[in-house]
Amino acid sequence: MPFFGLDCARKKEREVERKIRANDREYNSSFKYATNSIKTSKYNPFTFLPLNLFEQFQRIANAYFLFLLILQVIPAISSLSWFTTVVPLVLVLSVTAAKDAIDDIVSTHVTVYNKLKIYLFFVHISFFLFSLLRGNREVCCEPPNNRLDRFTGTLTFDSQKYSLDNERVLLRGCTLRNTDWCFGLVLFAGPETKLMQNCGKSTFKRTSIDRLMNVLVLFIFGLLALMCIILAVGNGIWENHAGSKFNAFLPREENTVFSAFLTFWSYIIILNTVVPISLYVSMEVIRLGNSYYINWDRTMYHARTDTPAEARTTTLNEELGQIKYIFSDKTGTLTQNIMTFNKCSINGKSYDHRGEKQMDFSFNRLADPKFLFYDHSLVQGVKLELPDVHAFFRLLALCHTVMAEEKREGDLVYQAQSPDEGALVTAARNFGFVFRSRSPETVTIEEMGIQRSYEMLAILDFNNVRKRMSVIVRNPEGKLSLYCKGADTIIYERLHPSCSEFAGEGLRTLVLAYKDLDEEYFSEWKQRHHESSVALEDREEKLEKLYEEIEKDMMLIGATAIEDKLQDGVAQTIEQLAKAEIKIWVLTGDKQETAENIGYSCNLLREEMNDVFIVAFALESNMELEFLRTACMCKTVICCRVTPLQKAQVVELVKKYKKAVTLAIGDGANDVSMIKAAHIGVGISGQEGMQAVLSSDFSFAQFRFLQRLLLVHGRWSYLRMCKFLRYFFYKNFTFTFVHFWYAFFCGFSAQTVYDEGFITLYNLVYTALPVLGMSLFDQDVNAGWSLEYPQLYVPGQLSQYFSKRAFMMCALHSWYSSLVLFFVPYAAIYDTARDDGKDGADYQSFALITQTCLTVTVCVQLGLDLSSWTVVNHLFVWGSLGMFFILTFTMYTDGLFRLRPSSFGQTIINNNNNYYYYNRSFFLFFIILFKNLSRCHSRNALMFRLFLNAAS
Repeated sequence: MPFFGLDCARKKEREVERKIRANDREYNSSFKYATNSIKTSKYNPFTFLPLNLFEQFQRIANAYFLFLLILQVIPAISSLSWFTTVVPLVLVLSVTAAKDAIDDIVSTHVTVYNKLKIYLFFVHISFFLFSLLRGNREVCCEPPNNRLDRFTGTLTFDSQKYSLDNERVLLRGCTLRNTDWCFGLVLFAGPETKLMQNCGKSTFKRTSIDRLMNVLVLFIFGLLALMCIILAVGNGIWENHAGSKFNAFLPREENTVFSAFLTFWSYIIILNTVVPISLYVSMEVIRLGNSYYINWDRTMYHARTDTPAEARTTTLNEELGQIKYIFSDKTGTLTQNIMTFNKCSINGKSYDHRGEKQMDFSFNRLADPKFLFYDHSLVQGVKLELPDVHAFFRLLALCHTVMAEEKREGDLVYQAQSPDEGALVTAARNFGFVFRSRSPETVTIEEMGIQRSYEMLAILDFNNVRKRMSVIVRNPEGKLSLYCKGADTIIYERLHPSCSEFAGEGLRTLVLAYKDLDEEYFSEWKQRHHESSVALEDREEKLEKLYEEIEKDMMLIGATAIEDKLQDGVAQTIEQLAKAEIKIWVLTGDKQETAENIGYSCNLLREEMNDVFIVAFALESNMELEFLRTACMCKTVICCRVTPLQKAQVVELVKKYKKAVTLAIGDGANDVSMIKAAHIGVGISGQEGMQAVLSSDFSFAQFRFLQRLLLVHGRWSYLRMCKFLRYFFYKNFTFTFVHFWYAFFCGFSAQTVYDEGFITLYNLVYTALPVLGMSLFDQDVNAGWSLEYPQLYVPGQLSQYFSKRAFMMCALHSWYSSLVLFFVPYAAIYDTARDDGKDGADYQSFALITQTCLTVTVCVQLGLDLSSWTVVNHLFVWGSLGMFFILTFTMYTDGLFRLRPSSFGQTIINNNNNYYYYNRSFFLFFIILFKNLSRCHSRNALMFRLFLNAAS
């Protein structure tokens, strides 16, 4: 049963087949099929807090700080107040929880909106369409699954069985044509619908920096443990040799081993800042901001289709700056996927669209005015009623699955499953063979002004395996004919040489053939077809054998050539990406000649290149490495006749063995597997629907926008993230190492070198905004230069801006800075005395000087790291410094001392000047600089000494 939104029931047994009776609720309820209730939200009001906290504490850093918080409530271990850890931890958890809650609320709103449309558009319900529902009727079909391309079932009606296939299932987004109503029966509802069955969890993609961070965090834990062990050992040694001298001030632990053990955990608490608690949240904020830059980029907006660029994920931005391999589809990605009827061959004669004078189709009142063709001899052949020409266009008008709408007389609108079909039917329409309408039993066309209806007896569907489509029709005179159109490789033995000529020019070719059928043979074949179509087991295999049997001995009519032009800017984009050392592989289902021609058109191939051909089976396990080696030696790789699965296999092959960051870009459903397999998936919203976009990480309308996405946004995002990480580690390591050096001067007693207020506010207030400003607004060069000099992209591919080596250099820089920040103030106030003869050095003064020097130093370092100063950067840097001095001034006033004197140590002397302590400590920072200057400038030594005496 459901408990707090969690389904605690046992998983029901696997369903083998589904049985449903129309209008028999009692019978259907006995199977306990799913209702139309759908839950896509991750949380509910009861489970949000426990589930979200459980997920957040799976991060090592969060779990580590929770462990620290527990240690800090143990008085024997902790020398810090609990709020120094709980405040940052609560802030990090709260920000992350708020982000997760907003994401979940947005997705819930989308779900509620869709469910509200159920009754209007049949959303989330798969309907089987019947022409009539009376008497005893029962449906037996396959169980719920995610296959959108097939459906197997049977309808038993008055003891007669009828075949149910994918053509009789209504899914979300379907529109009824040529009828105002239909009968329906719910087969699958709620989570069992095709839509929900296809909403599986996508592979969680992580950036190269994320994977490197996991290694570095483990290294940081090791470094923390090493430092704590050193200090614990130092405590044990100190207790043995010098601990007895301080019994009056510091009670001594008799067991030095136990003392060292407690010291180890105490320093785990004190040195916790070496582990970045706010690092992951800061990274998410930076990624979110950089993703908005992509969404707001007007130069990536396509006005004609009103399509802006969209960052569909906020976790992969910096990965765009490290792309080494791009895998691209051809049709609709490099090309426009707007097909035009370019050439045709009929009975061996070729007709070309090229010419000077456009053809006049005024003889045809139903012609499409947008259709262009220039070979006048083809119209003459139609007007002369040449049998082959008429048969050619008759086949194009009959053999398809296009739907026609005629909103007013003569205004025909075709709805086609693919642009190819639409272009061919439109060509037939202009040459006098106009497709007007269809019903389940008939297809009506107008042949040279005469309307004729053909009885549709069978449709042999197209699929990726068959690569052809056939229809069996009976003309008004009663003659049976099979019309077939398919790829030239499938009907190769009937292919005219002119078809190969078309393919060599980069055109998409389709071969047309027909066959007259014998009435007796067809009746027998039809019976066997019916038996196979109602079979629940191996239905597809049985039907395929029947299709192969009847689609033989066909007569060749001709071939068509469809042109798919390149998108704007494709050649220039590929050229720029090649200069950035990005390798582009084209993966297409087209034939070799077509793909090669497109390769030359878009500058992928050049005449001076030598061709290397690799035959089939290259992706077999024993051949894949040899294929990869050969492909990587080539400047350009074009894979032809590849299936969607093979596209994904090529991507996985490069990911596995080359260890390079990959990007896949496509526009259709056949590119989804490739898009999901790559590190970065880019979808183009084009003519083939939104499947690729919905599965992608980034989307836009044109291939040319990929240049700006990578060379500008990707490069900036990667550079900013690397600068952020280097600086973040620098400021935290420097902060922590000062603690480490101080331990050697405080008897390894786990005393902090800074006051508790500074420890709490250092990462939250004093240094948070400047680094975010750098990570969101910094630019080393502007967008124009990034595009003009693509070579600037190369360092990202080589991970030069942030790597293990860069991390070690950052750690060494922090180590050096911490030495200076600790020992210079220490030496400056060592063995000093006030005017009254008392010791001038005290703990609180030293702490204030050190933390002031630290804050100014890290801000100066950030200023040196910035490539460009913006108004926001100025505001954040100077504002953070101002905030430090304001809060420090406030916390060290005489009034605050009177309220909480224990926080100010034992050596503060209150005199008539209420701000004596603060002023003296504040100016010691500058006195250090002046003392160094006085040593360097001997002429002014006396003046500096007089100044120092006055200041002191």
